[in-house]
Amino acid sequence: MAYNFHQGEVLLIDKPLTWSSFQAVNKIKHSIKQHPSLLVNEQKVKPKVGHAGTLDPLATGLLIVCTGKKTKEIANYMGLEKEYTGTFFIGATTPCFDLEKPIDATFPIEHIDTTLLQETALSFVGEQMQVPPLFSAVMVDGKRAYNLAREGKNIELKPRPIVISVFELTAIALPSVSFRIVCSKGTYIRSIARDFGLSLNSGAHLTALRRTRIGEYSVTNAVEPLAFQQQLMMTDIPF
Repeated sequence: MAYNFHQGEVLLIDKPLTWSSFQAVNKIKHSIKQHPSLLVNEQKVKPKVGHAGTLDPLATGLLIVCTGKKTKEIANYMGLEKEYTGTFFIGATTPCFDLEKPIDATFPIEHIDTTLLQETALSFVGEQMQVPPLFSAVMVDGKRAYNLAREGKNIELKPRPIVISVFELTAIALPSVSFRIVCSKGTYIRSIARDFGLSLNSGAHLTALRRTRIGEYSVTNAVEPLAFQQQLMMTDIPF
């Protein structure tokens, strides 16, 4: 495969578990900048590199990384429909709605059966207003919400419009429930976990998450950052 990073490439990257999106993109950027083909007149030529939509460190899956002239199209990719798979733990909550922080409360689940779970999932399909997690990158008065939350400040995030096209429960083994969700941009799956638990008259948090698709781009065609680095070492880069 030949790349032209200056003219622009759209790279499909499979973000590993515990890596931040910044770390993944930085690895791609570093790999490109270190390629010997970018040495011109003893100086490095550095193409632009950016990504379309972040993933939490505890999530894996598809990141779209754009280079060169393609970075001007990042907003278009960010607006595309997303597909996720993952697992909720029913009957307990955490402050951040996933495993980044320990459980802070537990709830009964004896009243929950397959029918209730399926009906509740179906009730989420369609247009709705969603409140983002406190531990999120949403800007509040010029600061990231997660920074304010970690400082112990009380902040109130406003609900935002989202669309859930598909909410399918793919496996039920209480207290764990696996799912596939197709949704619009700006949807927080961690917030769905919170709201799903509340709708069950219980609690829930996210224990696994993988982004499998962005628009027509599938994670099956993506490579992990280290694999991309190795692939790039054996590739010539034209200008």
